[in-house]
Amino acid sequence: MNRVELNSKITASHLARKAVVYLRQSSIAQVKYNTESQRLQYALKDTAMAYGFARVEVIDCDLGMSASSGSQTREGFKQLLASIALGEVGMVLSREPSRLSRTDKDWCQLMELCRVLNTLIGDAESVYDLNRLDDQLILGIKGTLSVVELGTLKVRLQQGREAKAKRGELGRSPQPGYVMDEATSRLVKDPNLRVQEAIALVFSRFEALGSVRQTHLWFHQERIELPVNKPHGGHFRLVWKLPSPSFLGDMLNNPMYAGAYVYGRRPTEVVVRQGQAVKRPGRQRAAHEASVFIAQHHEAYVSWEVYQRNLDTLRGNGANFVQDDAAQVVRGGQGLLTGLLRCARCARKLNIRYWGKQGTAARYLCSGDFQSGGRYCLGFGGATVDRRLSEVILNALSPYGLQASIAAIAQSRSQGSDRRGVLERQLQQARYEAERAFAQYDQIDPGNRLVADVLEQRWNAKLAEQQRVEQALSDLNDARAALTPANEASLRALGEDFASVWESDACPMTLKKRIARTLIKEIVVDIVDNHQLNMIIHWHGGCHTAFSMPKPLSGAIAHKTALQDVELITTMARRYRDDEIARVLSKLGRRTGKGNRWNQDRVATVRRKYDIAAPVAAELDPDVLNLAQAQRYSSVSDTTIMRLIKAKLLKVEQAAPYAPLEIKRIDLDSEPVAGILAHLRATGRLILDGDSSAQQTSLF
Repeated sequence: MNRVELNSKITASHLARKAVVYLRQSSIAQVKYNTESQRLQYALKDTAMAYGFARVEVIDCDLGMSASSGSQTREGFKQLLASIALGEVGMVLSREPSRLSRTDKDWCQLMELCRVLNTLIGDAESVYDLNRLDDQLILGIKGTLSVVELGTLKVRLQQGREAKAKRGELGRSPQPGYVMDEATSRLVKDPNLRVQEAIALVFSRFEALGSVRQTHLWFHQERIELPVNKPHGGHFRLVWKLPSPSFLGDMLNNPMYAGAYVYGRRPTEVVVRQGQAVKRPGRQRAAHEASVFIAQHHEAYVSWEVYQRNLDTLRGNGANFVQDDAAQVVRGGQGLLTGLLRCARCARKLNIRYWGKQGTAARYLCSGDFQSGGRYCLGFGGATVDRRLSEVILNALSPYGLQASIAAIAQSRSQGSDRRGVLERQLQQARYEAERAFAQYDQIDPGNRLVADVLEQRWNAKLAEQQRVEQALSDLNDARAALTPANEASLRALGEDFASVWESDACPMTLKKRIARTLIKEIVVDIVDNHQLNMIIHWHGGCHTAFSMPKPLSGAIAHKTALQDVELITTMARRYRDDEIARVLSKLGRRTGKGNRWNQDRVATVRRKYDIAAPVAAELDPDVLNLAQAQRYSSVSDTTIMRLIKAKLLKVEQAAPYAPLEIKRIDLDSEPVAGILAHLRATGRLILDGDSSAQQTSLF
């Protein structure tokens, strides 16, 4: 077919309109490196002018766009279709039909528009009139071949990737902590020891803290940086920065750090958006459910068991946790049993709500069918239940308190060692970078201030970083030195009295919650006759404990001070200060109506509420002495006074157990006490009636 025959298809009606040259390349790499294809496509403008078109428009905004993506994402192709539909285009020119489209839908739409509106289609070789059956057939075959070619290429590429992945050889960008060994083409740990220790520290801290957020806060508090792969010139460059929560979460979720090779965790799925079918990555599968899963593919930072345990912890800590399986992450708030209670009626997990002026009063609720217009299953106050469960936990843990304190000492030392190793590696690198910065500064001519000033600033920054790391390492050594044998002995003593540690104000609620979740899997609770709580504790390990307790009262009734506490305060207030009364109540294990420990202020509040007068010095009975006063009055030691009391020779009174002793003067001056004390002061010997061995010297 000669040029005259080609031109015969181009009529005056076509030339009265414009010609459109459509350009497209499939990827940015082709745009950047395959410039010859661009030159040939732009040359079609000259071809259109040679055909006689006075107006030629070039549409090249789809460079770097794949034709398989459809017309929805190709603005240039949509512009082309709009111009044809308006009757403005006499001819469409493209290097080949595959440049126009590689989908049957877009190709048929283009051909139908061109046929109806009498628009020609031209390529580098021919001109096609869609109103001619032969041209329709040729273009239809070419379009079909383009679609089939693309499909064949995709299948072959996918098969090649899958075959390579099954051998564990599909090259991917290694995560921080790994590098590709060029000799063996296998993943190996980064030879940088600082990198290895930093990555290992992430997993050890998460296992100890049990939360991504807490791990993130710890790294920021300790100012410990982690390695991050940063794109740089088509490659990745390792930089050090403080981690974000998402970065830590990705590390913990990545099976690569467990030594596994995984491919195909996100299968492609098709969804309909605004009437259009759109492909997108599907929901991420579990590592062992992926298309390719190779365990022990390379050296791991953590075992597969630890990796699975971390995933379970992450699922339990998620905001959208599965209520049937998770106890929820340990968060702030006074609810000790948050996430552990399950309703015996509907099997739902109980939620917690905070009430009161300060929003700290906890109340456990089962929503039941409330969301669908029903009623709550059950609900009760949290403070009393938390105290009761605290007693259960203390009974379970008290025999192991000493072991826990020993483990805490060992853990403190271990944590210090781990952090020390990271800081020492960081200090080595900081010193190296400071020396390198100085060497660069030292080689510059001092007269060239434009360069020297910049290098000097860089050197000073490296020195400042070195000093910061040195100070952190020094603080860590000081903290280690602070753990003296005396401190260890104190920790052991606290372990033996675990109840005091639990009740201490210094013990945070988050720690108590973590302990509760370590021991308890869940608690099934029900309310009987609206006044009794029945609970079944399911412990980790398979044991179960059932107990009942009265349903907590609400409001002022629940927080009312116990009558016996009021009576004790009334009795002791005649002679003793508020702080002394609070000490006696605490020794007796008593609590306020809100479950708090007694102190001076709370005793004073009760006195004011019940109109209990404080002791007045002028009104105190001078003839009633405490132990110290009796010692001074008799001029003997407190040991002597106590021996007289034990021998039942001296009368003594006490308002309550642990309260100060009350001794009357008249009893000290009466016989036989006065005679015994007189003999003691004269001879230095204490002789008690009936004490045959008492020839000892008393301490005055």
